[in-house]
Amino acid sequence: MTSSPGYITNPLVRHSAERDPEALARHVNDPHAAMVIVAGDIPILQAGEPGTGLLPASALKRLTTHHEQVFLGTLKDRPVIATLAPPEAVDLFQDDPAFAVTDLRSIAVQGLVPTEELGTLAMAKSMLGWHARHRFCANCGARTEPAHAGFRRDCAACRTEHFPRTDPVVIMLVTRGGKCLLGRQSRFNAKTYSCLAGFLEPGETIEDAVRRETFEEAGIRVGKVRYLASQPWPFPSSLMIGCVGEAETDEITIDTAELEDARWFTRDDVRRMLDGTHENFAAPSPIAIAHHLLREWMRS
Repeated sequence: MTSSPGYITNPLVRHSAERDPEALARHVNDPHAAMVIVAGDIPILQAGEPGTGLLPASALKRLTTHHEQVFLGTLKDRPVIATLAPPEAVDLFQDDPAFAVTDLRSIAVQGLVPTEELGTLAMAKSMLGWHARHRFCANCGARTEPAHAGFRRDCAACRTEHFPRTDPVVIMLVTRGGKCLLGRQSRFNAKTYSCLAGFLEPGETIEDAVRRETFEEAGIRVGKVRYLASQPWPFPSSLMIGCVGEAETDEITIDTAELEDARWFTRDDVRRMLDGTHENFAAPSPIAIAHHLLREWMRS
């Protein structure tokens, strides 16, 4: 693929192999640290062209309170720390022209930060979202506490250690001859059609998930499946596994609980959808891996 989906570039050194449990405590008060602040699920940016989500350490002083913090890693030896603020903390920044406040999807679509920062912001949002959703032990129900510089939560009651998880999702461009299968959900932007997608289930291979999801959503049988590329998708914390599948049948039977519509598109349709000249249909945004699956098919 000659261009890149959003969120796939992250220059941070994660220090996973030698992760230091005391790294957060050691770096959190470092005046040279870079701060990623997420208010609810909204990143706070320093305004500019482009702006940046790597704020000076002094920005943290604007917060009247905050929740969990995570030591994400280092960027050119500069510590990078993510901080979860309550949703109302947005009000502390949004009227200041030195800052910009918007959702992570819009940041990627509008190019509000350098491309290489998108992966770092995605990592921060996913990690902080995990903390927000896992404050109680799934084993015994007791409250858990952050540990290991934010990469673990511990339950003092039953001693269970909880770690962040990423949800794998297959997203597939299903083709048959000179046409491809695309669908749309009612929440999509007007006219937009995209690749079908679905979560992997326990004990399931990627290939079987592609076949199952395509049949469940559109009634199409898929044979050969090949992997193409992947993309972190921090909504809230998924890994999109991009595949191409070869359809063995043509007749579409739509699962209306999942899709508003599904249909076959010709290469000419897709070409015009990608260049924005189709009068009836539109392709997914270039930040999405579905857009790049379509471009790869057009080059094949």
